[in-house]
Amino acid sequence: MDTSQSHLLLKRPVTVKAIVTPRWKEEAQQQLQTQLNQVDSQLQQLEMQGQRMIAEIQKQTIQPPGPQTAQQMENIQLQVNQRKNELLEQKNMMLQQLNQVQMLELNQEVDQGQIDSFFRIEPGDNLIQKMRVEILLRDGVVEEIRGDI
Repeated sequence: MDTSQSHLLLKRPVTVKAIVTPRWKEEAQQQLQTQLNQVDSQLQQLEMQGQRMIAEIQKQTIQPPGPQTAQQMENIQLQVNQRKNELLEQKNMMLQQLNQVQMLELNQEVDQGQIDSFFRIEPGDNLIQKMRVEILLRDGVVEEIRGDI
């Protein structure tokens, strides 16, 4: 048997970590602030859309509104409130993350997520070790690759 042909190419998740630096903190805070501004904008748009829809229904309805129209306006307000609560929950999570970023100490390592990579495995390789790979970044630059590449 020809062992030089006995290999597989597999896909694995690679953990990406970053070293907290002043630049990293600033970028993370800016990113979160941008997301917060987007949520605030969505909240304003949602409120205006809800008010516009209710005003349109009121305009097209004989006054005072009948029970069906009142129910329709109540349903719109309910949907607006549900979506508003979802957005406010997102906003609170972002504010917590922003607070956590501010509390991080310099040179601390933080998880940034995962990416996939492909690797070659042959008879005799330790699959478990080959699956444990991390990339450590400092301001976006690879500082270290940990694990069995």
